[in-house]
Amino acid sequence: MTVLVEPEIRAGQPLRAVRPWTIALIFGVTGTVLCALFSWVPSLWGDEAATLLSAKRPVGSLLGMLTHVDAVHGLYYLLMHGWIRLAGESAFAVRLPSALAVGAAVAAVTLIAGRRGGARAAIVAGVVACVLPRLTYAGEEARSYAFTAAASAWLTLLLLWLIDGGGRRLTPGARRLAWVLYGAGMAATSYLFLYSITLLVAHGVLLLATRASRATLRAWALTSAAAVISLTPLAVMAFLERSQISYLGSTPDDPAIWYYFLWFGMPWVAIPAWVLIGLALWPAWRAWRLRGSVPSVTGPRVASTRLVAATWLFLPTGLMLLVNLVYPMYTGRYSTFAAPAAALLVAEGILVFGRLIGSDVRRTVSATAGTTIVFVALCVPVYVEERGPYAKNESDWAEISAAMAVNAKPGDAVVFDESARPSQRPRLAMRTYPSGFAGLRDVTLETPYYRNTWWGDRAYSVVQAEARDRFDGVDRVWMIELDVDGAQDTWGLAELRALGFDETGRRMTTHRSAIIELTR
Repeated sequence: MTVLVEPEIRAGQPLRAVRPWTIALIFGVTGTVLCALFSWVPSLWGDEAATLLSAKRPVGSLLGMLTHVDAVHGLYYLLMHGWIRLAGESAFAVRLPSALAVGAAVAAVTLIAGRRGGARAAIVAGVVACVLPRLTYAGEEARSYAFTAAASAWLTLLLLWLIDGGGRRLTPGARRLAWVLYGAGMAATSYLFLYSITLLVAHGVLLLATRASRATLRAWALTSAAAVISLTPLAVMAFLERSQISYLGSTPDDPAIWYYFLWFGMPWVAIPAWVLIGLALWPAWRAWRLRGSVPSVTGPRVASTRLVAATWLFLPTGLMLLVNLVYPMYTGRYSTFAAPAAALLVAEGILVFGRLIGSDVRRTVSATAGTTIVFVALCVPVYVEERGPYAKNESDWAEISAAMAVNAKPGDAVVFDESARPSQRPRLAMRTYPSGFAGLRDVTLETPYYRNTWWGDRAYSVVQAEARDRFDGVDRVWMIELDVDGAQDTWGLAELRALGFDETGRRMTTHRSAIIELTR
């Protein structure tokens, strides 16, 4: 088949003339700061509660839990176990590692973009990566997704360095060590989040598309096979614990979500982003259309930024979506590790648009800068929304804790609605924001999370708690019910009335909860 080498026409200085690591450091720090800013405002939510409660466990308890649930997050929980002992358990503290990870991802994006496109491409890609909604969201969430984005970006950069010739300057032993580092990094990334292993599909296609040497293909195949084999224990445990994600099979499909939720947050960002991605890929499409009118190119080819980003963005996610058709196992956040590729393609589209509009260097620079500013402006409302008090799945646990701190008195009992989904139960407000519940009696607690094989607490019903004399000496109870859009749960209220507790009429309504005072 005849293949055309895709031209790389760029204006501006080569990146090495303006110190690529300086650009990477500036944008890496900027990405971290943007993610960390106001990250303490949104209430922690169900997935983050799983992180915090798992990380707070003793290591022995954590390892025991992982044999029953959440094995795919075990490495991340172990890392967070050490982190919270250094930094504390506040929302800001548990989210800060993700902000640092996004900064690392942004730095790698600038280096990948600048490798072929020069300083201008690096700067545009850095700006886009700093504001891309999927990355700014992951950077304020206490989950492993930001880490997979960073690791995927740096592993891709390492692979490019090896196939571009950087590795040829190494001794054979050092080159083998670099490939071992690639394989170990891929395994570690996949232990952080199992689906990250699909990045190997993109890297394999990239190697074939660039006609990498047999030695390179052999080294990549061996290290990749070792990484895949090393995942066998995790894959077995994930299969045994697959009921955890069974809810995905009942989640209604909304095609509109897929075009904007994956990486762009909102439709007003997604539409121009996809247009820019189309512009980025247009030169390659044109080259493919003209492939029969030019001589074929033999020998190795240098991987263009758009080829790197396109394989990284579309192939892993496409593979997961294909599997999802047969067995539901996917939701949009799982593609966070491909978000740096989305930033690269959007940035490439901005550069192509600038060259189309500009008739000379000055106008090209102005058009590129103006388009970049417009894209940033479109992302700003999403950034602000991500940092609202209820931005994380509408969670209001911080608000519940604040209300309890003002109204409840030491010695009062608190009863939580146990009929809600485990990730939405108001009981988690006490575990994630405990200060508001200081001195209160948790009368329905059966097994605390750190002694449970599940990541959360196990609780009695009101009747079961009464049979164990948990309400002896209790004169006032605060009942916290889930209350979404006026549809308030009534779990436990009838049983409390049967014990002689009556509502006083004092009631506080938070964003999606109702706090009801009962006395006897």
